[in-house]
Amino acid sequence: MNKPRAALLRSPLLHSLLLTRRRDVPVRVALRNTAAVALPLLLGAWSGHLTAGLAVSAGALDTMFADQPGPYRVRLQRMLLTALAAGVSAWAGFVLGGHDALMVLVAALWGFGGALLVALGPNAARAGMISMILLVITAADPLPSAQALPAALLIFAGGALQTLFAVAAWPLQRYRPERLALAQVFADLAALARQAPGSRLAPPLTEALNEIQALLHGVHEGRSRALDTFRVLAALAERIRAELLALADLHEAEAGAARRDAQRALLDNAAAVLDGISAALTQGEPARAAQAAMPAFDAALAHLEETGGDDPHDLVRARAAGLAGQLRAATRNAEFAGSRGELRAAAAEARLPQALRPGNPLATLRANLTLGSVACRHAVRCGVCLALAVAADRGLGMSHGYWMPMTLAIVLKPDFGATWRFGLLRVIGTLLGLLLTTALLHFAPGGVWTGIALLAALSFAFRELATVHYGIAVACLTGAVVVLLAFYGVAPGEAMHARALHTALGSGLALLAYLLWPTWERGRERAALAAMLDAYRAYFDALAGGDERARHEARAAARRARSNAEASLERLRHEPASARLVERADAAIANANRLVRAAMALEAAREDAGATALPQAAAPFMREVSARLAELAAALREARAPAPDPGLRASQRALVQALDAAPFTPLAAALRDASDRIADSLGTLAHLLAAAHPPPAA
Repeated sequence: MNKPRAALLRSPLLHSLLLTRRRDVPVRVALRNTAAVALPLLLGAWSGHLTAGLAVSAGALDTMFADQPGPYRVRLQRMLLTALAAGVSAWAGFVLGGHDALMVLVAALWGFGGALLVALGPNAARAGMISMILLVITAADPLPSAQALPAALLIFAGGALQTLFAVAAWPLQRYRPERLALAQVFADLAALARQAPGSRLAPPLTEALNEIQALLHGVHEGRSRALDTFRVLAALAERIRAELLALADLHEAEAGAARRDAQRALLDNAAAVLDGISAALTQGEPARAAQAAMPAFDAALAHLEETGGDDPHDLVRARAAGLAGQLRAATRNAEFAGSRGELRAAAAEARLPQALRPGNPLATLRANLTLGSVACRHAVRCGVCLALAVAADRGLGMSHGYWMPMTLAIVLKPDFGATWRFGLLRVIGTLLGLLLTTALLHFAPGGVWTGIALLAALSFAFRELATVHYGIAVACLTGAVVVLLAFYGVAPGEAMHARALHTALGSGLALLAYLLWPTWERGRERAALAAMLDAYRAYFDALAGGDERARHEARAAARRARSNAEASLERLRHEPASARLVERADAAIANANRLVRAAMALEAAREDAGATALPQAAAPFMREVSARLAELAAALREARAPAPDPGLRASQRALVQALDAAPFTPLAAALRDASDRIADSLGTLAHLLAAAHPPPAA
C-alpha cells in the first residue's frame, strides 16, 4: 500500500536531518587547524596579551575551513583571500558598528555580495559567509578607527597563521597533494573493480576525475617531470575506469556460471593491482605490491580466455586484454612516480579541458546579475534578510542580538533542502552546544587554562565532524564560540537564553524568506537534464570523429554535465515536490547512464584497436544518435513530448548487417553491442519523456 502523500513529502526532509556521512578530514589536518586556533590564545594568556591572542585565534577559526585538499599554491591563495575577507569585514564592523542606519545598509550590501559568491563555487561561498559573520559579530562591539585597524589586522594574522600551518610542508613535500589525490583515485578504481556496478548506475568517480584534471592541469600548475608522470597516471586511470565499466556491463549480462566466475576472479585480481598502485602513491615508494599482484591477474586472464574457447566475437576477452595493458602501464608509471630521484614520464598535453577551466570570476559574477540566476536570487534574499536581522537587533535593542543575523548568514542557502536542513540542525546543535559548554565552563576548575583546553577540543571536534553530521558539528562550533566570548567577559550562563532565542529567530527568518520567495528546483531539473543530453551528444560526435583532443574535451564536459544533473536531482529530492516528478527524473538519469556507459565501452574498444575513427558503416547510426539526443534535449527544455523517430532502430539494424558482412574485428564486435544498448537507452528515454506529457484526451 502506498504511503500517504504527507509522508512522501516529509520523508526526504526528515531523513536529511539524520543523515551521517563518512569522516573525510585526516587527523593531521584537524590537528594543525586546532593548533593554529589554540596556540595564539595560549601564548597570549602566558604573555599577558590575552586580547591579542583572542583576535588571532578568532581569525584562525574563521579560516579553518579554507584548508581544503589541493595544490599548495592554490591552497595558499584560497586561504589568504579568505583571511583577507575576514580582516576587511572585521574592520568594517568595528568602524561602522556604532552607526545603526549605516550598518543596516552595509549589512544589505555584504549579504548580497557574500551570497552572490555561490556562483563561483563552494570555497568562494564559504569566504562570503565568513565575511557576513565577521561583519555582524564585530559590529556588536564597535571600536574607534585608531583601534579598529590593529584589531582587524590581528584577525587577518590568525588566518595567515592558519595558512602557514597548512602549507608548511610545501618545500619538503612539493607534490604530496597531487600524489595523495591520485592514490585515492586508484583506491576508488579498486573498489569499482570489486563492486562491478550495474549498467543503470552513473559511471563512478565522475567528480574525482574532474578534480584530478583540475589538480594536475589547472592554471596553477606548470610543467615538470613529476607532474608529467602524474598526468600520465591520471590518463591511465580514466582508461582503466572505462575498461572496468565495460567489463562490469558484460559481467551483468553473462549467463554462464563458469564464465561469470572467471570474470569475477579477473576483476578481483585487477583490484589487487590497483590497491598496490594506490599504496605506492600514498607512501611515495616503488610499486612492489602492484608488481607482485600482476602474475595472479595474468593467470586469471589466461583462465578467462580458456573459458571463452575460440570464439572470435568474445567481447570479454578484448576488454580484459585492454585492461591488462592499462594495468601494466599504470604499474610502470607508479614505479617512477614513487621514486625518490628524478621522475621520468611524458604527457603530450597538459592543458585543462575547456569544460573544467575556471572562467573569469568577475565575468561569472556579472553573468549572474539577473533574477533568472539562482545565485542572484539567493543574494537578494540574503541581503534583504541580513539587513532586516541587523535592523531588528538595533531597533529593538536585543541582548546579544548579533546572534540572529549571524545564524541567518550561516543557515540561508540557495536551495530549500539545505536551508531546511541547516536551519533545524543549527537550532538543535546550538542548544546542545550552549548547554554543554556553559555547564563545563561553570563547573570545570582551572580558569583560563581549562578554557583554552576546552577550546582546542571543541575546535578539533568541529573540524573532524563537520562533514559527518552538521548538527553535531554546530554543537562543537557553538561551544568554541562561547569559550572565545567568555574570554572577552561575556558570561556563558547569562547569554545562553538570548543566544538560543536568536538562533531560533535567525533560522526561522531564513526559512520564512525562502518560502516567501522560493527558488524551487522543480522545473530547473529539465534544463540540467537537457544540458546533460547535449553534452552526451557532443561526446558521441567526438567519438565518431578522429580528434583525440576533442574526445578529451567532450568527455570532461559530459562528466561535468552529469554531475550538475545529479546535483539538481538531489536538490529536487529535498523539496516538497511531486514524488512522481522525482521518480521520472531519476529514471531519465538512470537510462542516460546506460547510454553513456555504452559509449565509454565503445571508446575503450576504439583506443585498444588504435583506430583513428569508427568504421564508415557507423556514420549513419551516429548521425541518428546525435539527432535523437538533440530532439530529446529540446523536448526537455520545451516541456513537451519528443517527436517519434523510427529511423534510429532501423539505422542500428542496418549497421549490424554491415558489420556482419565485413571481416570480424574486436572494434566491430564492440560497436555491434554498444549500438544495441544505445538504441535501447534512447528509446526508453523517449518513452519516459512522452509519458510525462501525454496527448490530450479526444
